[in-house]
Amino acid sequence: MSSYDYDLFVIGGGSGGVRGARVAASLGKKVAIAEEYRYGGTCVIRGCVPKKLFVYASQFHEHFEDAAGFGWTVGESNFDWKKLVAAKDAEIARLEGLYKKGLAGANAEILETRAELVDAHTVRLLKTGQTVTAKTIVIATGGRPNPHAALPGHELCISSNEAFHLEELPKSIVISGGGYIAVEFANIFHGLGVETTLIYRGAEILSRFDEDLRRGLHEAMVAKGIRILCHDTLQKVSKGEDGLILETLNNGALQAGVVMLALGRDPNTEGLGLEAAGVAIDERGAVIVDEYSRTNVENIYALGDVTNRVQLTPVAIHEAMCFIETEYKNNPTRPDYELIPTAVFSQPEIGTVGLSEEDAGKRYGELEVYRAQFRPLKATLSGRAERMIMKLIVDAASRKVVGAHILGHDAGEMAQLLGITLKAGCTKDDFDRTMALHPTAAEELVTMYAPSYRIRDGKRL
Repeated sequence: MSSYDYDLFVIGGGSGGVRGARVAASLGKKVAIAEEYRYGGTCVIRGCVPKKLFVYASQFHEHFEDAAGFGWTVGESNFDWKKLVAAKDAEIARLEGLYKKGLAGANAEILETRAELVDAHTVRLLKTGQTVTAKTIVIATGGRPNPHAALPGHELCISSNEAFHLEELPKSIVISGGGYIAVEFANIFHGLGVETTLIYRGAEILSRFDEDLRRGLHEAMVAKGIRILCHDTLQKVSKGEDGLILETLNNGALQAGVVMLALGRDPNTEGLGLEAAGVAIDERGAVIVDEYSRTNVENIYALGDVTNRVQLTPVAIHEAMCFIETEYKNNPTRPDYELIPTAVFSQPEIGTVGLSEEDAGKRYGELEVYRAQFRPLKATLSGRAERMIMKLIVDAASRKVVGAHILGHDAGEMAQLLGITLKAGCTKDDFDRTMALHPTAAEELVTMYAPSYRIRDGKRL
């Protein structure tokens, strides 16, 4: 008989933690999971799910405009921010209920409390002060927005967390950052009628994405009316008579109703008792793990954003399933981080998998780059000037497709399917042998027969 209260104790009720707890419990293990806020974690409660709902809401003004080109007369339209927030809240509550239902159905014990480590096998439940023990512990507490505390006036700003719960839709907003969160919210707020400015210290937004897509999206956003200030940073935020006053490094003073900081996310490890348990963290506060997600303490694992490996919900779930295989099925399994499809739900959307042209040029001696830029069929009658970009990056020696990049409608949906294709190791010849589905935008992926250009030793030929 076990000398521990639980076989497994999970700290954190996000996607990774819930998956690990639920599957372990379904295997007959005695499992408890503790969450101090709401079950579902960043993705479900204050991340990708509510964000995508807001993206949908922000697209309707363009749909109404486009309808005229197809013979429709659309009457006067009005947007109600509070109605959107209420509908979003109802859907998030439904999803949280499903997470809890899944845990309960597997007989996992659901604890709504903050939990902190006392030692390698002991956890304190702060709501009651009770301590419990577990043979194995999983840390899955995720991340939180970097508050950028060095910025004078940072306490006057919001993060993406608060953006989902604003009492009123502001007339104007300045968003600091150039990553996917900043870019997505810039498009959301602009689409909802907010005067939007994006300020970013780098030379171009979305630093980790393919250069063509970065430039293409930048141009499309500016054409819509979003102001983008690159090579600049906020220096100070203060209260003014009509909102907030922002001092910038290179563009003088700006005014805004709301300032949102989207300057990265930090691992959520503060006050967890990691030092007491002997768990090592890095300089950013991320839990250090080996290739099997195990910490330096043998019985303690860590999953998801708290490890600062790849900050994506499906990755956390994948890591949880690898943990189950390793710990409970005698099948040591390492998470596979190669060829992860990624989307930016901007407007237009980005979908990508594999290496960018720049990164592929550093890895392979010679590349073939296939690139198409075109006006999608829907835009011909709507009159919209937006253009799509599609790129395939091919290793010339093996003919294997090592990167696929799309800017345009439904790019994320296409990237998911391309992820299967690249994961299977398909070559450009496989693409060429595939019959096109006409008329679709995606047919361009199988009809680009001649390379647009070649790259040898990092130089375009």
